[in-house]
Amino acid sequence: MAREAGVSLGTVSNVLNRPEMVAEATRTRVLEVIDTLGYVRAEGARQLRGWASRVIALMVLDIVNPFFTALAAGVEQAAREADLGVMVCTGAHDPAEAARYLSLITSHQVRGAVITAGEGTDRTVAAFRRNAVPFVVADRSAPWTEACSVGIDDVAGGHAAARHLIARGHRALVYVGGPEPLPQVRDRRRGALRALGPAGLPATALLELPCPALTVEAGKDAGHRILGLPQRPTAVFCANDLLALGVLQALYEAGLKVPEDIAVVGYDDIEFAASAVVPLTSVRRPAVAMGRRAGRLLIEDTADGLAHEHAHIVLQPELVVRRSTMAAPAR
Repeated sequence: MAREAGVSLGTVSNVLNRPEMVAEATRTRVLEVIDTLGYVRAEGARQLRGWASRVIALMVLDIVNPFFTALAAGVEQAAREADLGVMVCTGAHDPAEAARYLSLITSHQVRGAVITAGEGTDRTVAAFRRNAVPFVVADRSAPWTEACSVGIDDVAGGHAAARHLIARGHRALVYVGGPEPLPQVRDRRRGALRALGPAGLPATALLELPCPALTVEAGKDAGHRILGLPQRPTAVFCANDLLALGVLQALYEAGLKVPEDIAVVGYDDIEFAASAVVPLTSVRRPAVAMGRRAGRLLIEDTADGLAHEHAHIVLQPELVVRRSTMAAPAR
C-alpha cells in the first residue's frame, strides 16, 4: 500500500492513526489507495470474524444539526433495547473521513454501521461492502440491493410544502436549497415543482437559490439575496429548518414581517422550529423513528442464528402549520 501511494509505512500509519500530522494532499492520496485496495487492518478483520461486538456505529453528516441529533437518539434507543452501545462518527459526506472511520470501525470490533445518506454515500457503501462490514443506510428512500434502508419520502414533503403555500394564495415562490449533490435537496425541490402545474403555475413560479451548506449562516445569506431580488417573492420554502431560521433572521433585521410580507416554510421540524420568534411552519420528518428503525434493522441483520431479509422502509413526512405562513400574502 505504501508503495502504491508513494509514501513510507510511517506515513500510512499516521494517516490511519494521526491524520492531523499528514499534509492534506498526501493524506488524500493515501486514503484513495486504501479505498482502491479495500484495505482493512488485519487485527480488526480477525476480531470481526471471531467475536460479536456489543457496539454499533452511526455515521452522520453533521451532529450539530438537530435532525441528526434526533436520529442518533433513535439509533441509541434501538441499541439500548439490545444492550448495545453506539459509536457516533461525523462527517459521513467526506470520503476521506469515511475511509478513516471505516478503519476505526473495523479495528474497534464494531458490529456494523448505520450510515446517513449524503453525497459520498455510494463510495462509503462500496467500501463497507468490500470489507464485509454490515450496514444500514438511513435518510435515503432509494433501496439498496445488498443492505437495508430507511428513508423519508422527500418528494411528498416538498410537494406538501409548496401546495400549502399555493393554497395560501402565493404565486411567486423561492426554494432555498442546499448542496446540489444531496439527493434529499433535489427530491424536495422536485416535489415543490410538482405542486405548480395543478395550480396553473409555470415552473418559473419557483425560483431556486442554492446554498453551499444547510446551516443558519447559509440561510441568512440566502435571506439577504432574496431581499435583493428585483421582484421579491411572497413565500420561501427552505430545504431544512436551519436555512429557514437564517432566512427569518435576515427578514427580521430588514424590518419585514413574517408572514405578512413573506411567508416561510422549513423542513425537518426540529425542536427550535416551534420556538422561533415567529413559530415556523415545517415539514416534519420522524427522525427518532427513522433512527430507531435503522438501528433495529442493523441489529437484526447482525444477530447470530436469525434469518434476515433486507427491508427498504420509506416513512411519510407531515406538514406542521404554524404562524410563519398563516396570513394572506400582502400583495
